[in-house]
Amino acid sequence: MLSVFPSVDTPTCAASVRKFNSVASELADTVVLCISADLPFAHARFCGSADLRICGSADLENVHNLSAFRNREFLAEYGVAIEDGPLAGLAARAAIVLDAADKVVHSQLVPEISEKPEYDAALAALK
Repeated sequence: MLSVFPSVDTPTCAASVRKFNSVASELADTVVLCISADLPFAHARFCGSADLRICGSADLENVHNLSAFRNREFLAEYGVAIEDGPLAGLAARAAIVLDAADKVVHSQLVPEISEKPEYDAALAALK
């Protein structure tokens, strides 16, 4: 699963990372890639915060935080780049579920950046 979002430093993004992280621990054969344009330092700080010490821990070895900061091509190729406005250059919020053969089985580009993804639809596709 790809959980794409603008920045771990916003409440909605942080909530979606927490939600998908908790779900990943309950599902076998599931890997969650949390992708934003944040620098790796921001991901490390977020994962070390008191409320989310589980990133990269043994509890969630199938959750990985990735930075698209040096790979803007990812944002363009997956259609998740914010093109204009004050957030231009960051990732839009999206949830993409791929099967074992890397075929997309669910995709949601959240229409309003402040809204959460449809967790239930993404989780149903994971199962």
